[in-house]
Amino acid sequence: MPDDDSRFVIIGGGLAGAKAAETLRAEGFTGAIALIGDELERPYERPPLSKGYLLGTEERDKAFVHPRKWYAEQRIDLQTGTPVTALRPGEHEVELPGGQRLDYRKLLLVTGARVRRLDVPGAGLPGVYYLRRIEDADALRAVLVEGARVVVIGGGWIGLEVAAAARRHGAEVALVTLDPPLERVLGPEVAPVFADLHTEHGVRLHVGRGVETIAAADGHVAGVVFDNGDALDCGVVVIGIGVIPVTELAEQAGLEVDDGVLVDAALRTSDPDVYAAGDVANATHPLLGVRIRVEHWANALNGGPAAARSMLGQEVSYDRLPYFFSDQYDLGMEYTGHAPPGSYDQVVFRGDVRGREFLAFWLSDGRVRAGMNVNIWGVTDDIQRLIRSGEVLDPSRLGDPRVPLAEL
Repeated sequence: MPDDDSRFVIIGGGLAGAKAAETLRAEGFTGAIALIGDELERPYERPPLSKGYLLGTEERDKAFVHPRKWYAEQRIDLQTGTPVTALRPGEHEVELPGGQRLDYRKLLLVTGARVRRLDVPGAGLPGVYYLRRIEDADALRAVLVEGARVVVIGGGWIGLEVAAAARRHGAEVALVTLDPPLERVLGPEVAPVFADLHTEHGVRLHVGRGVETIAAADGHVAGVVFDNGDALDCGVVVIGIGVIPVTELAEQAGLEVDDGVLVDAALRTSDPDVYAAGDVANATHPLLGVRIRVEHWANALNGGPAAARSMLGQEVSYDRLPYFFSDQYDLGMEYTGHAPPGSYDQVVFRGDVRGREFLAFWLSDGRVRAGMNVNIWGVTDDIQRLIRSGEVLDPSRLGDPRVPLAEL
């Protein structure tokens, strides 16, 4: 345990940073903790922004990780609206606006990711929105209303959840995407479930279309023009084409960076006193045997505490399996594991796919790499066990609902 005179600095005011600070105190660290974020709000969770809060089923305050007074009670120096201007590992210090310098014993980078911007004429018009921060959700709640004409650009999780929320509020929705929705994530075997879901709920899909221009009328969004010259009229455009890890500080500091900040299984960077977690960390996964950068809520929730324990000198091997969830219309799902297209050779279904109450398993050489449960609950532990076991399974038994997962 570092001595009481040590200061730990956490750069990034999101879920991973807040949970890291919480863990440091829970593990008995009594030294100074500075939690520095460039957002004006105190740390919050992002799933409500595209789910409950955007749908209008949850209050805004539910998104925040801790009550405002918690930070003072825990003697955590929370600095919001404060971008770190420089990281100097050699001097063990960071620089803040105005030239203020802050020394540290250990430092955690949880700078997260920023939205990928669409670079076409008209992308900066009023009426064009992204969804990453809580103020983005505030703005979208005001325009996703009955009768609004909305075009969502991007067929990933954010795009589909925004489309579902917009339809719930009575908006007309068109979804524009180069690839079929979620095909890059789930592959061609499972992704059609979500395309069909949205079509059945009135979303017009435009697949294989790129956006050439966002058109204007009277200085506001009036439509989108496709690369083939076709056009859609609309008053709202939501762009969800992915995110980019925020690595500038790490690069400037000379840390190893490649699609995120490179860290080992203990979440240490190439500098022994600097750690990284959450969306920005490209980590060696001890179970999967590959480097992965995970952009989902559970990785921030669990990675921040793991990094905190590592900073305290505890033995850490961060082997949490990637996990994410989504709620769209009457479909709820959870996905566990890591099986991007090209990494598996078989998909096994169990249950009623047409009725959207099923499990799907992605296999490679008979071993489960990932599993997804759709409107079936309480099976995540079983799916994790199957992945961790690495056992070769009989696909016919895996796909048979009469065989309990616990017996596989």
